[in-house]
Amino acid sequence: MIFRVCLAVLAILTASQLQAGEIAPEQRRSAYDTMSAGTRAMQDDDMANPATLWVLDGEALWSQPAGATQKSCADCHGDAKISMKGRAARYPQFDATTGGVVDLEQQINYCRRERQKATPLAFESHELLALSAWVSLQSRGARIEASTDPAAQKAIEAGRRLFTERRGQLNLSCAQCHDDNWGRSLAGATIPQGHPNGYPLYRLEWQSLGSMRRRLRNCLSGMRAELWPQDAPEYDDLEIYLMSRASSLTMESPAVRP
Repeated sequence: MIFRVCLAVLAILTASQLQAGEIAPEQRRSAYDTMSAGTRAMQDDDMANPATLWVLDGEALWSQPAGATQKSCADCHGDAKISMKGRAARYPQFDATTGGVVDLEQQINYCRRERQKATPLAFESHELLALSAWVSLQSRGARIEASTDPAAQKAIEAGRRLFTERRGQLNLSCAQCHDDNWGRSLAGATIPQGHPNGYPLYRLEWQSLGSMRRRLRNCLSGMRAELWPQDAPEYDDLEIYLMSRASSLTMESPAVRP
């Protein structure tokens, strides 16, 4: 199966007339637009969206005291429906305290470590995804805001380079699929533009909720490229670039994808 998919990728890339450069703002489309009616209906109905299970756990965790301070997220931030409105649409962002890019999951762990004096949650753990899903839900419908912080531009440009560099045994780049061949069919599925406006999201292939970082690792694996460590800065750079690239799209978190 993997061999056939690889052949299909190579066939698309060699047989098609490749487009040049980034997708124009007026042509940017959410992957939602290419999904089947059934999958769209699953996302649209919170009672049918499996991600709701994580959202409900995240809502409970928001008010749960943790760590040596025995403080909850709500103790500092109050009602998430008010204080977190639109916040996820602005992450990842450059953080002057750490001197680097911080995504939403990392910000949650920063608060746990520094404010609650609690052990940070593991990447892709149920608790971290649940809190991220609950916070991200408050940005549903908000427009993604690309960072205008001059300090973030270096990371955005680094992410752009990573997105366009070929890598792995297949010698492919992210851009070859998501910029040059979006809308085409690959192994029976439509190639999306690769926008991160639904994360964390429930992927039917995973039968689970997952972060953008997990999806990036999936893509690296599909290219037969070496995976970076979970906390590698390359993921941060790619994430902030992808959010910049998706500027003007609206947040769908937590979304459903095939």
